[in-house]
Amino acid sequence: MFDVSNSALLLWGWIVLALIFFAAEIFTAGFVLLCFGFGALAAAGLAFFGLGLTWQLLAFIVVSSAAVLLSRPFAERVTSKGPQDVAGDRVLGKRAVVLQAIDPIANTGMVRVDTEEWRAESVDHSPIAKDSVVEVVAVEGVRLQVRRITDSTTNQPMN
Repeated sequence: MFDVSNSALLLWGWIVLALIFFAAEIFTAGFVLLCFGFGALAAAGLAFFGLGLTWQLLAFIVVSSAAVLLSRPFAERVTSKGPQDVAGDRVLGKRAVVLQAIDPIANTGMVRVDTEEWRAESVDHSPIAKDSVVEVVAVEGVRLQVRRITDSTTNQPMN
């Protein structure tokens, strides 16, 4: 049905198609076009060995389908966006040390959470002394809302 020149034309056609799929994959997410590129390479392999267009199309469909099915778990894991803490959300629930006394009347207060320093306010609007240990309960704008941590045995504020 095909002579040598048509067979070579099909071979190069599949190779070019595979390269187009591979290049287009760079601009997309999900690895779908990459799977079609593998299918085109499989069809090119059959064209190289002189098998007919029907076998080449069958190989393209089977290999592409298998690649899509096998790559889905990987693609979803790589492209999925998990919950990401933004800005101050990453400090919620953490303990902090008061660096500058928290005074709601003077509107002052600074705490250190891990290695970061934040402006802070008391959630119950009471003063909190320097060097006290507090817990971050909320973030409002660029200020942390903190609560004094009390010692559970004496019910006294921890310093």
